[in-house]
Amino acid sequence: MNSVISRIVPGSPCDGRKIYSGDRLMRINGHVIHDVLDYKFYSYDSEIILQLESKEGKVRLVRIVKDDGGDLGLEFENYLMDKARGCANRCIFCFVDQLPDGMRETLYFKDDDARLSFLQGNYITLTNLSEREIERIMKLHISPINVSVHATDPDVRKMMLGNKNGGRGYELMKRLSEAGIVMNCQIVCCPGINDGDVLRGTMRDLALLYPQVASVSVVPVGLTCHREKLYPLKPFDRDGARSTVCMVEDFGKECLKKYGSKIFFPSDELYIKAELPLPEDEWYEGYPQLENGVGMIRLLITEFNEALSEELSPEHTAFTVVTGVSAKPYIEGLLNEFKKKYPETEGKVAAAENDFFGHTIDVAGLLTGRDIIKKLDSIKPRGRVLLPRNMLRHGEGVFLDDVTIEDIEKRFNVPVRIVEQSGRDLALAFAGK
Repeated sequence: MNSVISRIVPGSPCDGRKIYSGDRLMRINGHVIHDVLDYKFYSYDSEIILQLESKEGKVRLVRIVKDDGGDLGLEFENYLMDKARGCANRCIFCFVDQLPDGMRETLYFKDDDARLSFLQGNYITLTNLSEREIERIMKLHISPINVSVHATDPDVRKMMLGNKNGGRGYELMKRLSEAGIVMNCQIVCCPGINDGDVLRGTMRDLALLYPQVASVSVVPVGLTCHREKLYPLKPFDRDGARSTVCMVEDFGKECLKKYGSKIFFPSDELYIKAELPLPEDEWYEGYPQLENGVGMIRLLITEFNEALSEELSPEHTAFTVVTGVSAKPYIEGLLNEFKKKYPETEGKVAAAENDFFGHTIDVAGLLTGRDIIKKLDSIKPRGRVLLPRNMLRHGEGVFLDDVTIEDIEKRFNVPVRIVEQSGRDLALAFAGK
């Protein structure tokens, strides 16, 4: 437990109530506070009693009155108020295991923490949960959570996760479902292992838990060039991707008739590998798996076209968009539509190949600063350089390899515009806004 208060938000219910930085929050209404989930759950009520311990070890009680569900206004030295739980699995497809040496230490940490699943949308495998934690999820109704399923067949899942507890995943999901816990799930599909009949069985099992299993994404395994001594996996080829997309779509149609939802959605990357057109906007049912790469491109196109229907009054200055190989055709298509409306536009799209992770990794979000610099060196950009937000560390101007936005601006003497993950912002960036 690390519930040391670092700050009291000015104007909050706790402000001016004899609560100080350095105090430790011990209990709320008599309940021991182990971590952030306990804190959020037990601080919901309008009248609460905080038990605090000062730096000197003196214990005192403070009564707080606030709105139901209102935030107390306490910030802690550690966001989780506890250590993040590392992953005990040895997944055969783990991306962290495929990272080269010499990167930031934090990139090698694998979390499998139910609290981060609930609070930040991280995916968990359920293998690290103790019985006490399972009971707490059900008691506090911690929902929704995101679950990495991969397979419901116990033997296949145990092998894929490299964990003897992996085989009990579906049984735990049934318990959580019976307690009313909503789960959004993902299946990382590995050719020859959990595709084909295994995937069909997994979808059948998960559909039985609807509506608690609310949505499931099916994404192709990502393989870097740094797989020495790792399990021999192969990537999807076009035919394998096509058969998988068709299977998921067909089963989704059955679910739509039976449950009123497709439940199962192939990722954009799977459609691209299959060389199949992306579904239309309404097919995605409100985009429940957007963060897992399901419908991101379609939503980008939809938002872009809506913005383009307005008068954008562009500045006619040159610009270069740098993106990944897989996204280039779609961004070029949007740029061509922009040029039809504004013919004086001087823009081009450049696809940077991923030398850092290998050319089988073709998404923009895993390009490094060095990959971008290499591409820009070859084309000598004029005007502005547009880069998508997902290339950068969250909330920072730093790429995966610690190259910064400023490094690129100084090297090429051009301004860099970071484009948010929306089609509207892309249209505005084209317009120089």
